[in-house]
Amino acid sequence: MPLPPVLVLACGNPSRGDDALGPLLLERLQNWLDGAGLAAGFELIGDFQLQIEHALDLVGRHLVLFIDAGEQTAAPYVFRQARAAGAGAASPSTHALSPEAVLAVLPRIDHEAPPPAFVLCVRGESFALGEGLSAAASSHADAAFELLQFLCRAAERDVWLTRLSAGEKGQE
Repeated sequence: MPLPPVLVLACGNPSRGDDALGPLLLERLQNWLDGAGLAAGFELIGDFQLQIEHALDLVGRHLVLFIDAGEQTAAPYVFRQARAAGAGAASPSTHALSPEAVLAVLPRIDHEAPPPAFVLCVRGESFALGEGLSAAASSHADAAFELLQFLCRAAERDVWLTRLSAGEKGQE
């Protein structure tokens, strides 16, 4: 059975306030994909943080989207392209990795270039243990979800490039 062409990897800890943005958006996206009849084209994976093992999830994909919360992110979110990090950026002893580091691991284990990848980083305000989602983060999540719907309706690299955040467009 072939893998879905698009992988969405969301990170975050639901017990740490706005760090729950990734898992909450992932759940909302799964429900929307099911209702829209698009779920077969996507695999959604949630975890507390990215790890080296996530590089294996990239094998055979056409597009990858990483979703996470960011404390210093421009509101409501930043949507950018991710590129594999340089040598030494992904050590096997590293516990948590950036999307760029995960992309850099794939050629080392599979001798395959990583698929086109993008990052949706949603601005969070409060990341304290035991807190719920802040009102600001909830509003940012709504804006990010509109982008997610667009991206999933048009799951093609060139279309996604047209939606990069303003500061990212010059870095294509």
